[in-house]
Amino acid sequence: MTFAPLGETLNKKMASHTPLKNQVQASLVVEQATEVFQEFFGTEGALHAKPLFLKNRTLTVTCSNGAIAQEIRLRQMDIVSKINEKLGKKEVDRIRYLA
Repeated sequence: MTFAPLGETLNKKMASHTPLKNQVQASLVVEQATEVFQEFFGTEGALHAKPLFLKNRTLTVTCSNGAIAQEIRLRQMDIVSKINEKLGKKEVDRIRYLA
């Protein structure tokens, strides 16, 4: 019995299982978006905007107050651009925010 490296096994599984691949990619988008919000709004400001999930290239973010939602709306194109830059490809088209 031979063992394959874990990374190789996961890559094969993800390649053959598209929903799993999409779920992993969406979680990477949320992770990168969290970092971008910290860059744009600082650690304290980022506490008020939490990326939740990605669906149909739209990132949904919950905001603890209307001011942060307004700031995201005003800077949406810059935020989306920075997230896509960090990912190395265009995964996000817009941000939907819940205040």
